[in-house]
Amino acid sequence: MAHAYISKRIVTPQGTRPGVLLVEGEKIRDICSPSEIPADAVVLDCGDDALLPGLVDTHVHINQPGRTEWEGFRTGTRAAAAGGYTTLVDMPLNCLPETTTVDALEQKRSAAQGECFIDWAPWGGAVADNQLHILPLAHAGVLGFKCFLIYPGCDGFTMIDRQQLEAALPFIAESRLPLLVHAELAGPIDAATQGLRDADWRKYATYLASRPDQAELEAIRLMIRLCRQYGFRLHIVHLSTALALDELRAARAEGLPVTVETCPHYLHFSAEVIADGATLLKCAPPIRNKENQQQLWSGLRDGIIDMIVTDHSPCPPAMKGEESGRFDLAWGGIASLSVALSVIHTECRQRDFTLDDIVRWMGSTPAALAGLSHRAGALAAGHDANFIIFDSDAEFTVTPDRLHYRHAISPYLNQTLRGTVIATHLRGEAVYRDGSFAQTPSGREVTL
Repeated sequence: MAHAYISKRIVTPQGTRPGVLLVEGEKIRDICSPSEIPADAVVLDCGDDALLPGLVDTHVHINQPGRTEWEGFRTGTRAAAAGGYTTLVDMPLNCLPETTTVDALEQKRSAAQGECFIDWAPWGGAVADNQLHILPLAHAGVLGFKCFLIYPGCDGFTMIDRQQLEAALPFIAESRLPLLVHAELAGPIDAATQGLRDADWRKYATYLASRPDQAELEAIRLMIRLCRQYGFRLHIVHLSTALALDELRAARAEGLPVTVETCPHYLHFSAEVIADGATLLKCAPPIRNKENQQQLWSGLRDGIIDMIVTDHSPCPPAMKGEESGRFDLAWGGIASLSVALSVIHTECRQRDFTLDDIVRWMGSTPAALAGLSHRAGALAAGHDANFIIFDSDAEFTVTPDRLHYRHAISPYLNQTLRGTVIATHLRGEAVYRDGSFAQTPSGREVTL
């Protein structure tokens, strides 16, 4: 039996239009007019609420197995469902063991079994000494690889230096999968930190000075050169400095396979509003000034930045160091799965961006990065019936009960946002509706 969802605003790859989203079983059958609704269909009139494809987040730290006290598949995917996501791609670090071998991948798959409210897939890791594991991981089903050019904060996932990276790149190029790079180099950071030994680490200005734009800029220049040499798909994660935009534009104009993401916290917060001791806002690279933020928005408008993903990186509250307020001691990570859509929608309303833009940045383009465009990230016939019902006018204040992930801490608490997810459907079934979740998790691992 078909289900027909009528809306004045259905966000499709061809633009937003009124009509009917027709769902049959687990798939989208069609987007049609009301006159084409089958006589036996179950009809739901969504009125003024918009229908969007389920969002895709390709930068999430679920942390299970091994650090489920930080986050886990059940809590992370629950929060994601409340935020309008239907697909997550999990980063290979902060879990134990790290996803750098096929055996570790299988342990992650076992941990995810029966725990996921939405779909998920794994990234693999490219670390100092696992070059010979790259192709086996690709054959086992990872969607790509993540590497750090600087210490990542966890000992088990080792940073990769240039020699080690060049040993891995032929295998990554052969896999035809993307390499996701945390693009900061240690040299500029070490030099900056040397001059801050006696500084007050409760001041955000101290932390910001310790992670200069130059660290990102030099790393991105290096990766562009290597991309040109080895011909692999390069993806720059969580871009925070707008100084790199011109060089990224030039690389794209050259025809290099380079894509770029940024995150809600870089687009919503700025250094000027971060209070001293506000360690909930520590992340790496850091949140930079307001002028930089405006240039990131320009990068999105111009198509240099392709997508917005959360970098959802939670930890137990004590690790954020709010008691001491010292940025050098706090864990660097911001959790936002349940509110990211509302954050970006709030900002977009002030900048004349549309739901079409949001869906491109948070749905179709991340799906393309992960190789999942055939099933996710768009409302189109034949795709999985992953969609959300979105009230774009509703305002709310972020409170702990709206977060849904394991530890209800967030720099977004008490912020007033506009745009609420009414319901999230995974393959046609509601996994979240009006603050309640499906009784049984039905998410699966999705594959290329």
